[in-house]
Amino acid sequence: MKKFVFTGLTALMITGIACSKKESENKKSEHEAPGNLVFVSGGTFTNTTSNLHGKRANISDFYIGKYEVTQKEWTDVMQTNPSQFKGDDLPVEMVSWYDCVEYCNKRSIKEGLEPYYTVDKNKKDSDNKSALDSIKWMITSNATANGYRLPTEAEWEYAASGGQISRNYTYSGSNDLNEVAWYWRNSGDTILTGGWFWTTLEKNHCRTKPVGSKKPNELGLYDMTGNVREWCVDWYEDFQMVSGLVRSQRGCSWMGAEDFCPIAYRGSFEANGKGPDQGFRVCRTKNR
Repeated sequence: MKKFVFTGLTALMITGIACSKKESENKKSEHEAPGNLVFVSGGTFTNTTSNLHGKRANISDFYIGKYEVTQKEWTDVMQTNPSQFKGDDLPVEMVSWYDCVEYCNKRSIKEGLEPYYTVDKNKKDSDNKSALDSIKWMITSNATANGYRLPTEAEWEYAASGGQISRNYTYSGSNDLNEVAWYWRNSGDTILTGGWFWTTLEKNHCRTKPVGSKKPNELGLYDMTGNVREWCVDWYEDFQMVSGLVRSQRGCSWMGAEDFCPIAYRGSFEANGKGPDQGFRVCRTKNR
């Protein structure tokens, strides 16, 4: 009888361990990020330096690129490389907001995913009020699609600030700017001192650097403070600016000064604008 009880208990324990292991594997599979993406658990903003800390802003779970999109990734999809500074592992730059939207759709199709955006190049976007944007394609989105997309400005700031495991850093991953960012002082041949002057940057050969060369933030994301500025999907809005003029950009760049490097800093540019300090990273919606 005792032997039977012991055997029964052992069987129950083994079954329990197996079930627990299966549940753990299922949970891991549910949150496993595809490709070079990182799973970001949603919630409210915990980083006290964030613009949205203490506000009614709740982010849903999503995936975001571990790195800025590289020139190799771009070329594999688009068959061209518009970047000023060439290198497979350098972030792609000289790309407009429209270019990034097209990349997201083409990469989605290439990987068998449903494109997130619908692009109508024959119809002008009536919400686009920019006199400097000659493109103005009508672009709509499908929130249920599993394809690649640009992050919202709120998603970008949430991820950059460390999400639910934030340590309240001023920059993405540290309070020491040089640990996590390529910016104007350290992106050239020597470390620059004194004031910011474009001629100084040129003489010092300041430029982009290979992605992932600096320390990551709490979520394992690289270069969210520096290297290239990153396009977000939103129209830029604040109390001084009408929506529809420029698109949001976040993060600092290899040519950016210290004032542009904190997580909370917000930037913007015309959707058709391009520059050697402008790139992006991709996102994907976590479908339930």
